[in-house]
Amino acid sequence: MATGWAQDGAVQDQIDATVKDAISRVQRLLPQGPSLSHCAECDADIPQARQLAIPGVRLCVACQAVHDQDAAKFSGYNRRGSKDSQLR
Repeated sequence: MATGWAQDGAVQDQIDATVKDAISRVQRLLPQGPSLSHCAECDADIPQARQLAIPGVRLCVACQAVHDQDAAKFSGYNRRGSKDSQLR
C-alpha cells in the first residue's frame, strides 16, 4: 500500500538497498591475499594460528581491536533524509 507519492513496495526497496550497501561495504573490508607474518601497523608477530584462521590477515589482535572500534563508529546511511539527521 503506497502512501503519498511513494510507489508500492518503496519501503521494502529502501530496506533492501540498505542491506545490500551494508553487505558490499563489509565485503570490501574483508582481507584478501596471503596473510602477513608481521602486523602492517606495529610490526608485531602475527601468530600462525591467526594467519590460518583468517586468510589475508594484515593486523595483529591488538591493532585489529583498535581498527574494529573505529569501524563501529560508522553510523550508516540515512535514506529518509530527515531534518534531525541533517542537523548533526
